[in-house]
Amino acid sequence: MKSLLYKYRKFFIVLGVFSVITITLFYFALKPQKTLPIYNPADVNPELVDSTVQYKSKYHTIADFSFVNQNGDTITQKNYEGKIYVADFFFTTCGSICPKMSTNLVDVQKAVLNNPKVLLLSHTVFPEVDSVSVLKAYAIKYGVVDSKWNLVTGDKKEIYTMARKSYLAVKLGRPDQLYDMVHTENFVLVDQKRRVRGFYDGTDKEDMKRLLEDINFLSKE
Repeated sequence: MKSLLYKYRKFFIVLGVFSVITITLFYFALKPQKTLPIYNPADVNPELVDSTVQYKSKYHTIADFSFVNQNGDTITQKNYEGKIYVADFFFTTCGSICPKMSTNLVDVQKAVLNNPKVLLLSHTVFPEVDSVSVLKAYAIKYGVVDSKWNLVTGDKKEIYTMARKSYLAVKLGRPDQLYDMVHTENFVLVDQKRRVRGFYDGTDKEDMKRLLEDINFLSKE
């Protein structure tokens, strides 16, 4: 038996290597490949989308914008060109979900701090209260890194338009109050081509893990 094995040792070695390669190839062929959806207004809860774009089912991208950040600098889409970024909507005096959202976004900031492909963008829904100085104080409180994370304010109508027509993430407020907004806990993931790739519960730690996994996935594309 030993002599037989020795005689055909090369054959068995080749067969063994071939088997390992074949099994490995089958494993990767059958293993589901990770993908991320590309969201359009028609894919999202209508409550979060302006009625003028609810019909849109393809080619949706984030519109051009211009706001002012916590340092008084004008921030536009040019600052985010070619970047992956996480957007959200909040206000500094919110005592319910905002503190938890901000704390979780601080953790996201730490995780992506050394990734030059990723930025963060937080919009206030109460620009009449959240002035540049108020945003600056909030940024200091939460340890915002200015080069990584912009807290922005601006014209309420423009913020409303971005929230409901681009990011698909904010509910209507009182019907008697024009451009009134009720922000949600949603974090919105935007890719390098300004497309919406994911929504995440900004108060949920497990969703933050999923967000970071998806950021890493986009970073490798």
